[in-house]
Amino acid sequence: MGIKRILLLVSVVLCSIALKAQQDPQFTQWFNDKQSFNPAYVGALDGVCGGNHCFGGFFRNQWAGFENADGRLSRPNTFMFNYSGRLQTAGANTPIGIGATFYSDELGQESNTVFRGMGAYHLDAGSGTLSMGIALGFYGKKLGSDWLPPDGIESVSGDPAINNQNASDGSFDLNLGLYYYVPRDYYIGLSTTHLTSQDLTDLNIKAERHYYFMGGKTFNVNSIMDVRTNILAKSDFNKSSLDINANLLYSQMIYGGLSWRPGDAVAVHAGLEYGTSTSEKTYKRTICYRFGYSYDVTTSEIRNYSGGSHELFVGVCFSYMKIPMRVRHQTPIFL
Repeated sequence: MGIKRILLLVSVVLCSIALKAQQDPQFTQWFNDKQSFNPAYVGALDGVCGGNHCFGGFFRNQWAGFENADGRLSRPNTFMFNYSGRLQTAGANTPIGIGATFYSDELGQESNTVFRGMGAYHLDAGSGTLSMGIALGFYGKKLGSDWLPPDGIESVSGDPAINNQNASDGSFDLNLGLYYYVPRDYYIGLSTTHLTSQDLTDLNIKAERHYYFMGGKTFNVNSIMDVRTNILAKSDFNKSSLDINANLLYSQMIYGGLSWRPGDAVAVHAGLEYGTSTSEKTYKRTICYRFGYSYDVTTSEIRNYSGGSHELFVGVCFSYMKIPMRVRHQTPIFL
């Protein structure tokens, strides 16, 4: 790996530290996530699949080819797991949504680990539903000691400015959100993460608040085609970004489209949402399988060193609704 690549990767790591806190994980297919940055989304019944319980997993491999020969300064990798559910009672949905998110985000010497438990309350509002959510959890960060100086000298033990020991710290994390949606029509959301703006004193880092605005609209083209548009704006007042995407949904099952993050990347994405439903006298059951893939073409200065970014999403949603038994009274007159 050339000296320029090493210098560039080291500068990326240092810049992420200098900005007090790394931006929350970035996903091209964020429209399949939502709850990791807006807890009001948990329990929302607004997808093509539907389902009272949804599980989803993400893996993002960013800047392919952006690493040195032995892989010690590796490119960013992010893993995420989500659960979102809607509580039921007496064969009907309640207004209460619950969920959980876990993610691990790694960038060179820096790694972030977050776990959040979430709750949301959904209220009928006009033609749609308004949800208010809160997430409580843990935010942890770790800095490694396996530094590779650009001059090629392996030992840096004599430099007091370079940390030679692993260091980590963690803190309580609080997030709030609002979400309004009309299923298969439009949605809008506002949220904030790291509301407590916690100090990680052992690392001399402060987790700044992040603010999010998202919205989307579905346009019906004909009986088998819909165009779905989405926009996400986020900022920690140190760095801001915008994500715009649109995809064509065919037969409520197959979709494909484009995403654009100005100054960062252009991406293509495609996916599948396939569901089945079974109805019996005493219950109704649905299950839906979801799959998505995206590829980012880097447009920033890193494009000369990056082979692009790959992202994979898999998920499943299901629901099981009991149908109450209807008691019929009989009298001898009709026997």
